[in-house]
Order: sequence, then C-alpha cells, then structure tokens
Amino acid sequence: MALKKVLSIVLAGGEGNRLMPLTADRAKPAVPFAGGYRLIDFALSNLVNSGYLQIVVLTQYKSHSLDRHISETWRMSTQLGRYVASVPAQQRVGKSWFLGSANAIYQSLNLIHDANPDIVVVVGADHVYRMDFQQMVQQHVASGAKATVAAVRQPLNMANQFGVIEVDKNDPQKISAFVEKPAETEGLAADPTQFLASMGNYVFDADALVEALRVDAERLDTKHDMGGDIIPYFVSQGEAGVYDFTLNDIPGSTDRDRTYWRDVGTIDSFYDAHMDLISPMPIFNLYNSEWPIYTRQSISPPAKFVRGDNNTVGTALDSIVASGSVISGGIVEGSVLSNDVYVGPATRIQDSVLMDKVRIGEGAVVKRAIIDKNVKVPAGAAIGLDADLDRARGFKVTESGITVLAKGQVVPEPDASELALAAEYRLSVPEAIKAATEKFPEIRDSAEQVTKIQASSVEV
Repeated sequence: MALKKVLSIVLAGGEGNRLMPLTADRAKPAVPFAGGYRLIDFALSNLVNSGYLQIVVLTQYKSHSLDRHISETWRMSTQLGRYVASVPAQQRVGKSWFLGSANAIYQSLNLIHDANPDIVVVVGADHVYRMDFQQMVQQHVASGAKATVAAVRQPLNMANQFGVIEVDKNDPQKISAFVEKPAETEGLAADPTQFLASMGNYVFDADALVEALRVDAERLDTKHDMGGDIIPYFVSQGEAGVYDFTLNDIPGSTDRDRTYWRDVGTIDSFYDAHMDLISPMPIFNLYNSEWPIYTRQSISPPAKFVRGDNNTVGTALDSIVASGSVISGGIVEGSVLSNDVYVGPATRIQDSVLMDKVRIGEGAVVKRAIIDKNVKVPAGAAIGLDADLDRARGFKVTESGITVLAKGQVVPEPDASELALAAEYRLSVPEAIKAATEKFPEIRDSAEQVTKIQASSVEV
C-alpha cells in the first residue's frame, strides 16, 4: 500500500456552553484538565503519537488562551515540514463566522489546497481518550470508502446523546444510516445492549471531502455540521465506512483502559472524567509512557506536603497533586489539584477538582466541587456542603450536586453558621484515612494488589 499524505484538522472553535462557567473566559478545548493538561492536548497527542505531524487547529470562540497554549507547547521543526498551526476564523468566503463544524473547514479550504494531502483526518478537540489514527486510516484506505467515522460502543439508553451509526448487515464496516441523537435505536447484533456512537473523529479522501463541503455550502437546508450533514451525505452515496474503536490497539494499554473515551461536554462528565483518574486502578491511566499525553511543562517547583499549625499533617489520599502545590496540614481525598494550589492547615478537600493557583484558607472545607483558577477560599468557608448556600453566593450547582466556581470568582467571608458547618464536617487525620480505605475496599483487602498496581503504573 502506497504511503498516503495526511493532513489533520482539529475542530476547536466551539463555545462549550454546557461547561459554563469554566468556558466563560476560554474556549472549551483550552479548559484545564487532570492537573496539568488542557483538553486539546489529548487530541493533539493522539495525532502526534500516530505519526501525523501536519496539524491545523481551527479556532474561533475566546481563543486567546488556546492560541497561546498551542504556540508555547506544540512546536515542531518546520524544516521537516512539521507543524501544529492555530488558525482563527478569517471570513474568507463571506462576512459570517463559522456556521458549524463543516462550515469551519469550508471557510478554511485554503489549508487543504496548500497542504495537498491524499487523506484528511478531522478530530474534535474536547474528548479524553487514546487512539492510534494510523490504524483507522489504514482501514479507510483498504475499504475504499470516501469517508470513515470512528465509533465507540455505548449503552442503548444513551442513544439520544450521540450521533448513532447503523451498519450494513452484510458489511459491518459500511454505514447504512447515520442519525443524530435519536430517541431510541436498535442494539448491535453482537451485543443488543449497546450501539455504535460517533466519536466525532473522521477520515476522508481529500478530494471527496472538498466536494462534499462545496455541496453543503450551496444548500439552504443544512446546519453545516460534520456529523449532522456531511456524514449523512456520504451515507446517501453509499461511500461511508465505520471504524470500531474497540479494534484500536494502543501500546502500553490494558484491557481496563484501552477503549476509554469520554465526551467531557458537561460539568458532570468533566467531573466524572477526573474521578476516573484517581482510583488505585484508574479507568484512564495517565502513566502510560508508551503513548504519552504531551502538554506544556510547568516551571513550578515540586509539590510539597508539610505540617501545619498544631503539628497537623499535610496528607493526600487517592489524589493527583501537580507541581507547585503545597498541602500545609490539610487533608486531600479523592481529588485533583492543578499547579500551584495551596491547601491550608486543618482543611479538608474531598472529591474535588482545584485548578491553578487556587488557595484554600485554614479550616475551610471543599466537597464535590470544581474550583477554577485564582479563586481564594477564605478561612473556615464551606463549599459543596449546602447547595442553597452555594447558590446564594452565586456559585453554580448542577442537578447532581456538583458546585462550580468560575475563574477568579470571589468567595464571601463565612458567617457564624457557615463556620459551624465547616467545623462539623471536618475529620481528624485517622478518621480521614479510615474513610478512604472504606471508599476503596481493594486498599483494605489486598495490600499485595496495591503494590502490584503501583509497580505497573510508574516506571522508576
């Protein structure tokens, strides 16, 4: 098989309204994730690890921090024809901004013409997963399809949240129908409890994609969307194939995490994806050095755990703690701390996500919360313990009870009742350790298993 020239396009222009207030000041792909990463790092790392080193990132909405991250982090040798280029909306074909994901590529057709690729790989910028796109491209070329959609298996009750792929009964690699978010769908022949959902990742023959985008641009009955309009166009032509994500083989992966994929488009899914990282046997393993997730390295010093006032011990259990963080006599459980977080004495952080430079004052309690950058939580405050109190202070609270504070949001000084609420909730260090072992029975029941997990997760 002759080697194909591949151009990768990352769609990074969405607003991400369902992630508000985390997207109030930044594009969705620029939202921090897992301590030291941005969401876009997963898409870019997958492409680079796949050997695809000509990448353009289409941006639009509040893109400054995203553009800066790309320019500071994703640098390659242009002498070898390698690049990751951030491309803003430019109104090349009219006075409108991007009208949809397909229109974003249509307005940027000059990028395809300049690169002159055989194959175009199109991926979203806000999913958490590992994937070797080279394997998908190989199937696409071998199948003769003009377009191929990556599909992940999902439970039937989630059909109304995804683009649903129905396959040809005589050819399981060919799409017979593609429906956006139907009320219900049939299960797979191999597993009636699941269906194939679009991952938002596509492979196209370059000339076929250009023609499809031109046809779409001329239509009046279209939303100019890749999943809603372009893929159905190829399906109607009998030229759309499907790539089953379960076939993708990633070096260093395990049966537990090799097919992990999560759309972090809502606060709840964003939160859940963080919780997937911190168990002794993580559902998604950040420590796979054979398929690394790249990002900008912090210049912060190492994390530090020190005693606080009254000789209280700084402790972190089942947590991720990034560089520059200081836990000074506080207790952190089941949480993710980004760079330069400070946790003061006699505090308790439980099942939470704290982003860069968050400061937690002495005696404060934070539970089931996401706190964006630069927030200062005053001493004795209680966040995540009383939903009504949180809403009254202007914090967002999801239906599932996750409290979210926006970047730099001001937290009022606690009154007497809030101080009492925080004091009542705090646990001593021995009680906190006991609570953690009860949360994860495998720690209590099998020290040998934990030793094995630690040995396999970290190379010394």
